[in-house]
Amino acid sequence: MRIGEIGALAGVDSQTIRFYEREGLLPDPRRDSNGYRRYDSAVVGRLRFIRSAQGAGLTLAEISSTLRLRDAGEVPCAHVSALLEQKLVDVQVRQRELAALSAELSELIETSRGLDPADCFDADVCHIITPSKDM
Repeated sequence: MRIGEIGALAGVDSQTIRFYEREGLLPDPRRDSNGYRRYDSAVVGRLRFIRSAQGAGLTLAEISSTLRLRDAGEVPCAHVSALLEQKLVDVQVRQRELAALSAELSELIETSRGLDPADCFDADVCHIITPSKDM
């Protein structure tokens, strides 16, 4: 199959397929005598895996390591599970950071409602965000 056909089946555009080739996520395709890429149908599954893995938050490096295991004949499920577990921990940490930021923003907004713009000086830039004098 040609690149457009593979892309249509996998839901990926041609530029993305070429990018994945350059990144080593896809094997080099065979070439017709006219230079057109010719893909095996197995590439569709690989492209779908790459897109799904990205949707799960895996980086291209993590996806690449998984594909290398599969290409070496190993079943990468334990590797993928470990990656996903770490991704979940990262997300949970980020959620806590965002919750803290949300609380801080709410506090700043509440504080801003009681401030008078006339009390804001050039040195402060904006006294809503300027740290208190006791910091």
